[in-house]
Amino acid sequence: MAAQFGRRLRKGAATTAVAAVAVAALSASQAPGVNDHGRQAAADATPSPDASASDGSATGNSPYYTDLPPLKSPNPSPSTGTGTAAPGTTEAGIPATVLDAYKKAETALNEAKPGCNLPWQLLAAIGRVESGQARGGRVDADGTTISPILGPQLDGNGFALIRDTDDGAYDGNSSYDQAVGPMQFIPSTWKWAGRDGNADGKKDPNNIYDAALAAGHYLCRFDWDLSDQDDLDRAILSYNNSREYLNLVMRWVEYYRKGTHEIPDGTGTLPDNRSDDGAGASPSPSTPNTPNTPNTPNAPAPGGSKPKPSPRPEKPGGGTTTPKPPTDPGSTPTTPPSTPPTNTDTVDHLEDAGTAKLTAMAGDAFTKRISTRAETKAGKAVSKVRVRFTIIGDTDTTFTGGENVATVATNSSGVAVAPALQAGEKTGGVTVRATVVGRTVPGLDYTATVTERAADALARTGDAALTCTPGGEFANQVEVKATYGGAVADGVAATATLIKSADDPAVADKGPYFKDADGKAVRTLKALKTDAKGLLKLPKLYADDTTGTFLLRINTAGGATLTVELTVAAAETSSPSPSPSPSA
Repeated sequence: MAAQFGRRLRKGAATTAVAAVAVAALSASQAPGVNDHGRQAAADATPSPDASASDGSATGNSPYYTDLPPLKSPNPSPSTGTGTAAPGTTEAGIPATVLDAYKKAETALNEAKPGCNLPWQLLAAIGRVESGQARGGRVDADGTTISPILGPQLDGNGFALIRDTDDGAYDGNSSYDQAVGPMQFIPSTWKWAGRDGNADGKKDPNNIYDAALAAGHYLCRFDWDLSDQDDLDRAILSYNNSREYLNLVMRWVEYYRKGTHEIPDGTGTLPDNRSDDGAGASPSPSTPNTPNTPNTPNAPAPGGSKPKPSPRPEKPGGGTTTPKPPTDPGSTPTTPPSTPPTNTDTVDHLEDAGTAKLTAMAGDAFTKRISTRAETKAGKAVSKVRVRFTIIGDTDTTFTGGENVATVATNSSGVAVAPALQAGEKTGGVTVRATVVGRTVPGLDYTATVTERAADALARTGDAALTCTPGGEFANQVEVKATYGGAVADGVAATATLIKSADDPAVADKGPYFKDADGKAVRTLKALKTDAKGLLKLPKLYADDTTGTFLLRINTAGGATLTVELTVAAAETSSPSPSPSPSA
């Protein structure tokens, strides 16, 4: 989906309706075994609350290729001979570097978010629909596209209205945003969703490894399980909020699941089915639909034949050159057209919407959530405004799902409620900043506090007597279980001290003791922690020559205390039986 689209799909255009009808026809004629859920979703699905609460879509709901997969199943193992390829073989092939990026992203997500169950075929389907697999695999050895892939400027004329958010850094457009790269991220989304998939220290939306990994994290950013069809639908709708898009992506997912294979980079076919108005960063939609610069040496021939390599970069479908920033006299005018103010334009400031005190124990989910209200200068609520919540600073606390950024749309009361926070292991204050997407107004900071793990009760796991003879060792080790509010308290810090008496918690100078690594006697153990089951088993205890009753006190973070009694006594000796008196 480059800025050089010769033919594009626009929302509401006739091609959308045609594509929808074609998809329905395909559904009815598809071979047995094809998942029909995609057709149902296209008719009935609506974005989930989470999907609607996101940035609207990863792509800004930009146009996309509408080519349908062939009716014939793909050939997963095409012959390497010189014969003619079977129908469907070409379409099933994915350029080597692009396919590698999808599979590496799947592996990374399976490790980072195993519950998401992201299939690489989903990334391949989105990559096909968004950019024709990076324009048929026109990428260099590092996975970066030979030339930029840009969507049309989102100026509200047939597309969403998204004014510039990156000063043209990614898309070369300082007036409006454009979707960028093989997975078509708009700059405002890439800013927080971008990833470094090839470990080169950069997050480049034009690199297929970076873009594929970012797309995977974007699709898994909520607690969705993509092996569940309903969650899969929600994830796809969050990428591009269109029922036809959902249907189309699902068709390609099913097609790739039946088999695919690797083909050389730069030899993939380019999609054809787009609208033919030449929209993009060139003439505005109001300009008559005339061809752009007649520079089409590599345009795909009718039927989708492979383009011939060219020393100079060209765009999918050919027919146009790289879009110029709006400052170029031959491009879009630098003065934005007169458009009515959006809801976002009317926001003057953000106000706290009654957020309660945010406190959670390390490793726990916060029970309260951040609420922010968007208001005009007069204090009137503003609905349908995107508010971005960003966790800043050195912390491992995240939002549920493992992300440190979440974007939520305000409701009819002007309120955006952030996802629940998940406390990490680092204790202390955590700052969450709320900002308005697409509007420069002061951010609003919230402070959340992560406290150390704690227990409020301790109990021994056994009742065996703890006794020892002078100079010996105790046969039983002390084991306790920590709980908090009746639940297992895992990872709780604890200390164990042999004290002088119940009234004197000073460390004893005689009696039972532990041994350190050098075998020396120690009567205080620090830096202890309960295990995953809340259990804490102390090392063996030994006794010196002092007899009597002694006390071992165990304390945990949170105030739980348990005192255990230890006895050191000489072994009992049996008295000899009296000798029978001599008989008289």
